[in-house]
Amino acid sequence: MRLLVTGAGGMLGQDVVRAAEARGDEVIALARGDLDVADERAVAAALSDEPVDAVINCAAWTDVDGAESDPDGADAVNALGAGNVAQAAAHAGARLVHVSTDYVFDGARSPQEGAYVESDTPAPHSVYGASKLAGEEAVAGAGADLSFAIVRSSWLFGVGGRNFVATMLALGEERDEVTVVTDQIGCPTATAHLAPALLALARDEDAQGIFHVAGSGQCSWHELAVETFRQAGIACRVLPCTTADMPRPAPRPAFSALASERDDAPLLPPWQEGLTTYLAQRGVHA
Repeated sequence: MRLLVTGAGGMLGQDVVRAAEARGDEVIALARGDLDVADERAVAAALSDEPVDAVINCAAWTDVDGAESDPDGADAVNALGAGNVAQAAAHAGARLVHVSTDYVFDGARSPQEGAYVESDTPAPHSVYGASKLAGEEAVAGAGADLSFAIVRSSWLFGVGGRNFVATMLALGEERDEVTVVTDQIGCPTATAHLAPALLALARDEDAQGIFHVAGSGQCSWHELAVETFRQAGIACRVLPCTTADMPRPAPRPAFSALASERDDAPLLPPWQEGLTTYLAQRGVHA
């Protein structure tokens, strides 16, 4: 397969490129400096100059708090940029896999009601979430000729960028204790596990529409920190707190665990296994 990856310099994009090359795919890896997805003409030119079988759009504005003060910047990448990639892919006859987020949901449901599935109605509370939902809508509205999969995932961590687990490892080496929220629950997802799933969807022309693909199981940020230190063999206490104790500019969904109601959705290993894989990649051992 000949594949174009946007956002190839990011944490997820790097793992997608690695996984594709390991499978023997021909990969055109375009980092932000190579292609600004907000530039409609540049995106169209990239896909006309480099005919491909599929595009995996990993380009995204991921600064959740920063989006609150710069909604235009977030929209340029997450909404308009997604639309540009979708339109160009449709024109080029390439299949598109577009990456979205659990933050398209408001998180108001209780854990007892179960994880969000693909048919649940999005209702983002943050600028970031709204921009990502607008991107989904732009992809879905790009035309009947576009073959696409929109993949919602959550709480990503990988060796190619900054993430919560990396932050905990650094703090654990410096401090005896850290304080982490207990009232936000989601599905931690290793990019090393998500990347092959995106490639599988890029190959499956019959897989159309929205997919929830995240690490199996769910936990709080507090539980993720505890498990990180346990697997890494770091003696650092994790003190509990609430979201109200640590206010941030952007609201976070209290419960944003994802599950799939689709038989054709890729299934990822438990999030704990994703953490084990990530730590091994970093050479961290208990």
